[in-house]
Amino acid sequence: MVANGLRDYELVVILRPDIAEDAVPASLERLQESVTGHGGEVVDVNHWGRRRLAYPIRSHLDGNYVLHQVRLDPSRIGELESALRISEEVLRHLVVKAGG
Repeated sequence: MVANGLRDYELVVILRPDIAEDAVPASLERLQESVTGHGGEVVDVNHWGRRRLAYPIRSHLDGNYVLHQVRLDPSRIGELESALRISEEVLRHLVVKAGG
């Protein structure tokens, strides 16, 4: 836990596969702006690339996986998840507390 009340989290996002490769950086930027807009900070971004999904999601068989290391106030997690849920670009997301 960081002294300013922010906690470390891992945010995994699966982006729609029909986003063009040259448009993925803009999508990643919007995701980062969503985190910072909710009072957090993005520590690291690891784009895993396009992978096969374990099961179809909204008729898609593939997705662009992105792992973010973020710091965020625990009270703002719900707001971030709501924003991710309504995003047209995001198929699925998962936020977990880093370090156990």
